[in-house]
Amino acid sequence: MQEKVSIIGLGAMGSVLAHLLVQEKLAVTVWNRTAAKAERLIKDGANYTDDIHAAVLASPLVIICVLDYAATTEILRDVDIQGKTIVQLSTGTPQDAREMAVMMQSRGASYLDGAILATPSQMGQPSTPIFLSGAGKAFERSEAVLKILAGTLLYMGDAPGAAAAWDLAALSSMFGMMFGFFHGARIIEAEGLQVAALGNMISDISPVLGQMVKSTADDIQQEHYTSPQSSLELCALSFELMMRQAAESNIQSPFPVFALELFNKARAAGYGEERLAAIMKVLR
Repeated sequence: MQEKVSIIGLGAMGSVLAHLLVQEKLAVTVWNRTAAKAERLIKDGANYTDDIHAAVLASPLVIICVLDYAATTEILRDVDIQGKTIVQLSTGTPQDAREMAVMMQSRGASYLDGAILATPSQMGQPSTPIFLSGAGKAFERSEAVLKILAGTLLYMGDAPGAAAAWDLAALSSMFGMMFGFFHGARIIEAEGLQVAALGNMISDISPVLGQMVKSTADDIQQEHYTSPQSSLELCALSFELMMRQAAESNIQSPFPVFALELFNKARAAGYGEERLAAIMKVLR
């Protein structure tokens, strides 16, 4: 018997999710407010309905990929979800996930919260990651189907908000790196050098950078701030140099300004001769 799955939401990501499942010959029912987005999927073999009640009724497993949790609440407002396994792949905060889990459970559904760490074009690969958290049984029921969508499923436990927390933490780390890279790119441009070469260099040394992040995370977890190899004060001096270079080259400097503000708070608190991890004491 074909595995039955319903996909709610056919935006850029939802359409790809549905297409991957159709390719694997699953019995896929799709729903979207705009029927036109289902045309290609219908040709490929998906079943389309404009009735949300019918869409949910069609399958024991319902995957939701819409704008946000508020949209999910509105779409499912008066839909019978009793006995369904609901996988939420929309964007939200840990609190959104906790509230959604309570609502789903109160209406008799088993709930799994998820966060996709990839673009639509990256879906369906062995390395594609999805953070997941919530009911263990919901994960067990949906794991084989979700593996089609993303080969690297990261189940983070039964706390509904865990997946969203991991997602936001990973995004913060990624975009923090990217904003530092953007400023570095302006430094390179100011000297008439090639930004692509900077990208290549960062890629080459990424294992070293990853080890630095891991080591700092261990320092924070263990509250280990003393005996630095490179003190917070020395790190702060690097950003003072960036500020001076920006003035000399007449480029904008919002990134080093932001970082130096935190360094100066740490200096004022007396953490200058501690490890870089002491920034966490300022943030706390």
